[in-house]
Amino acid sequence: MVTVGSRNTTSAKTNVPSLEKGDPWFDDGNIVLLTEESKVAFKVHRGVLARHSEVFESMFAIPQPDADLELYEGCQVVHMYDIPTELSDLVVALYDGVVFQTRNIVDFFYLAGILRLSTKYFISHLRTKAILHLTQTWCYALDAHDRMIQRALQSPITDDITFPYAHPLHVLNLAREVNVQIVIPSVLYYLTLYPLADILRGDHPKLLCEHPSRPSCQLSSIDLKDYTLMFQHRWDLMLRFVHEFFGERSADMTCLNGQASCTNGFARHANRLSRSWRSRTSPLHYMMQATQELVSDVNICFVCRKIFERDAIALRQKVWDELPTVIGLPTWEELKEMDLPV
Repeated sequence: MVTVGSRNTTSAKTNVPSLEKGDPWFDDGNIVLLTEESKVAFKVHRGVLARHSEVFESMFAIPQPDADLELYEGCQVVHMYDIPTELSDLVVALYDGVVFQTRNIVDFFYLAGILRLSTKYFISHLRTKAILHLTQTWCYALDAHDRMIQRALQSPITDDITFPYAHPLHVLNLAREVNVQIVIPSVLYYLTLYPLADILRGDHPKLLCEHPSRPSCQLSSIDLKDYTLMFQHRWDLMLRFVHEFFGERSADMTCLNGQASCTNGFARHANRLSRSWRSRTSPLHYMMQATQELVSDVNICFVCRKIFERDAIALRQKVWDELPTVIGLPTWEELKEMDLPV
């Protein structure tokens, strides 16, 4: 990237190559950002850029030799090595603010561009806002994760793509690219619901959506290891929940039905559950469904049902709290401090 600063421009070069005026283009702007490959340019105000970005502020503070200056309409030209649509979105966001949404996959690509460039140019408020929006879907709290799953079950298909509209592999690769750790545990957990062969083949409709801001569709060797660890963990959770938490459970000492009756009831549920889950079953959601079914079973006494519900809620929370450590990451609270500082 060419750095610019305030210098006498009487001997500056003016033979700027032809360019395409992009949005935004302010007639009263005092600097032109020219994307290197496409020659799309944006005429903006250097003070606005410097106010929000340490990188731009530093660039403008360094004098540029007169012989290297280029002008367009009397304004200095800065060569940028960014995707034009991403640079346009970033600059508009600096002037008008930004609103992130999750209506379709294009909304994710828009966020990806803003997050990518706000990270590159050290624009902390935009980066934080983008991360916060990502965590609404790729959550760090169990109750938020439950709401996301409920939305996924209820949302209509949009453009032949289901919610969450972004493929978790795209989200994972974006997170790696911009060093956002807090979404990785939940993204990898969700990614393991996709068969590895399908991920490696890369032909899922969500992965085939073309867009300039689309992250990589390839699973890295590091993430292949983490995928394997999370997949095995998810499988073990299902087995332990069905065969130990349910199957080996005995009625409480204060059982109202006689302990044998409620113990048999737990075994009956375990037997049914062992036949109903599949390799793509989410343990966290499955635990919640199984708990709801059991607490509605009047053949098990009220006391045993309430104690089971209490234990199941505690188990789900424990599973969630330990999710980052499965792939060697710090706790959720530590991840929040890293990526979402107060």
